[in-house]
Amino acid sequence: MEIKLFVEKESLFDHYVASHPRGDVLQTTAWGRVKESSGWQAYPLGVMDQGKLAAAALILTKPLPLFPAAAAYSPRGPLYSSPEALAVLLKEGAAFLRGKGGLVWKMDPAIPKGDGEWLEAVRSLNLKPVETGLDFAGVQPRFVMTLDLTRSLDTLLNNMKSKTRYNIRYAMRKGVYIQPLKEKSRLSVFYCLLQETAERDGFSIRPLSYFEAIWDHLVQANLAKVFLAYHGDTPLAGAICFRLGQRTWYVYGASSSEQRNLQASHLMQWEMIKWAKGAGCTVYDFRGVSGDLRPEHPLYGLYRFKEGFGAKLQEYVGELDLPLRRGGYGLWLGGLKVHNWIRSAKKKGR
Repeated sequence: MEIKLFVEKESLFDHYVASHPRGDVLQTTAWGRVKESSGWQAYPLGVMDQGKLAAAALILTKPLPLFPAAAAYSPRGPLYSSPEALAVLLKEGAAFLRGKGGLVWKMDPAIPKGDGEWLEAVRSLNLKPVETGLDFAGVQPRFVMTLDLTRSLDTLLNNMKSKTRYNIRYAMRKGVYIQPLKEKSRLSVFYCLLQETAERDGFSIRPLSYFEAIWDHLVQANLAKVFLAYHGDTPLAGAICFRLGQRTWYVYGASSSEQRNLQASHLMQWEMIKWAKGAGCTVYDFRGVSGDLRPEHPLYGLYRFKEGFGAKLQEYVGELDLPLRRGGYGLWLGGLKVHNWIRSAKKKGR
């Protein structure tokens, strides 16, 4: 087996990612270009076996602020077709990253918890599981909600909670309508809704330029779509979906505090589900929820919203680190503690 850096043959790399059963937009070279717009470097690495790709990982690297080293991350990767190819990818990929000053290689593949082949790889390849809790402390969500789209639209609608169906139909009766965004200049409408949502719910967001990069590299390549919900001329909600192969992901959502009784977000989801099914997708991924399903949990409402559409809970293996330097992983963990403490202090000071 031979490892290669796919710079001039991006189409071969992306075809492997798109056709892999766990392929994700976050492992495409297009996503690498999005991240390069915000200071990362992207390296698509692959393992060739008898002329075919047998494993792949888009690796993002960025210098660390406190150390003369870099962190590496493969969002929803690596992807592989055999344990042997995975072993080669991690061994040679680690050597490649050491040459780039890498301190640790983080990964979080979309592999179901308890997968025996992955558990053996973790044991034999020195991967370190990272405890991220039940909520959203990880980079990518460990707990996601997925909807099977192989059934008819009528069946999908009938399988929803009665309240969800009612809200969808109520929004339609009240004149709410959904429009795909066709012009990049209109991204500012979505972004204003996102800013309002972030202020209301107390989270930080990326600058508008980041979403413009998503438009340039994903929307223009048919890997993403932006939707807006209106009542008359008033925008009430917005969303961005990613799509690759037979899967669609609901990635970003935003809503206005005005006229929330019109249930625009419910109709938005239904229209995006119909769009995904019409595009040939078999899975609609609502993305993250908390793994703590107690009704009194602050994030339980998010779970109930997504469950209302008939989505089912799926738990992945979570984050894992591959240490790249002897003694360096301890520095990495120490730096994370300081970072998390500062972030927690900022939240308390809001």
